[in-house]
Amino acid sequence: MTVLRSALFMLVMAVTTVLIVLALLCVFWLPTRRRRLFVMPWIHFVMWLIEHLLGIRTRIEGKENIPAVPCVILSKHQSAWETFALQTIFTLTSFVYKKELHWLPFFGWGLKLMPFVGIDRGAGKAALNQVAERGRQRLAEGYSVIVFPEGTRVPPGQKRRYKIGGAYLGTAAGAPVVPVALNSGECWRRQAFLKTPGTVTVSIGPAIDPAGKTAEEVNALAEHWIEAEMRRISPHRYRHATSHASAESAA
Repeated sequence: MTVLRSALFMLVMAVTTVLIVLALLCVFWLPTRRRRLFVMPWIHFVMWLIEHLLGIRTRIEGKENIPAVPCVILSKHQSAWETFALQTIFTLTSFVYKKELHWLPFFGWGLKLMPFVGIDRGAGKAALNQVAERGRQRLAEGYSVIVFPEGTRVPPGQKRRYKIGGAYLGTAAGAPVVPVALNSGECWRRQAFLKTPGTVTVSIGPAIDPAGKTAEEVNALAEHWIEAEMRRISPHRYRHATSHASAESAA
């Protein structure tokens, strides 16, 4: 049944992605915000499919921590699931993503029509400035900017170096920085065809006020909160690390 549901989901996604991008191309003349809102019914449809076809439900904790003003969201990234879900949890969002995605047929074209922040990851310091400049513009336009600080999807129980771009944007714009932990990889593994039923927990942490802090300090605070929260919502993924740490302390 899981195989059948996963195959049907992929088929529906392939067809509807082409349709929504074609529709978006037909209304390219609309103002940017109107185009952004134009795709939201499709995003909600995808989340409906995820819940009712794949059997993947969502539990949100800490929703009261979402600021009333546009913010920078630093989120754990385990699968494609959060690229849809975060758009429904937070109001009016903009993603930071690598510009190379523009080369993907249909999906990349749709991205280019969105008020997102496409950057050249290989540009070094220039990429950081791109995030700050374009991200600050999106915040001023009323969008919350979503950044995956690890830069790519990371399997459950693992972590990569937290890049400073999102924290740099928060300090440069004076916008609150919201850390988000989630365990979508438990149901939807990276580059996996099969999606298994279950519940994804999304935990939203208290906003970090960047005032008086460096980007490095903000980044460290977000990383500490996210990684500690990951151990709470997915403790089975960190048993080995906990046991290893306990053994070292005993020694």
